[in-house]
Amino acid sequence: MTTIADFSVATNKGEELDLKEKLGKVLLVVNTASKCGFTPQYDGLEKLFQDYKDKGFEVLAFPCNQFGGQEPGDAEEIEQFCKVNFGLTFPLMAKVDVNGADASPLFDWMKGEAPGLMGSKAIKWNFTKFLVDREGHVVKRYGPADAPKTIAKDIEKLL
Repeated sequence: MTTIADFSVATNKGEELDLKEKLGKVLLVVNTASKCGFTPQYDGLEKLFQDYKDKGFEVLAFPCNQFGGQEPGDAEEIEQFCKVNFGLTFPLMAKVDVNGADASPLFDWMKGEAPGLMGSKAIKWNFTKFLVDREGHVVKRYGPADAPKTIAKDIEKLL
């Protein structure tokens, strides 16, 4: 059975991150954008990270420019924006595609594990979130309108 440990991703510094290193942690994997109506969710994501990081929780944010060109910056610009405007301390990954021929294999797998409404696998917009348990299995998918604070109960169950 495939788990998140079967994937590697690039960090925003261009380094490879073997997600085997994340086994044993509860993860919230999110496709993000800096110029989106949902961008203020960075505040809620940071709060979740601060509230639960000492219990084994992490947020992995993957900037994505596929929806309305709302993440046009390079890795350094995105990181600066997130730190200055939201005080982000959780890791930012390299910019990815989440749909289409060039979609990140991680996102392709997560979409198959937790389809959206009516079985749709495509990600519809920025700030779609996937909750992953300590064993690396996708537990649930949340839509862009799902505020991070509403996910807290599900995170607590897994910690």
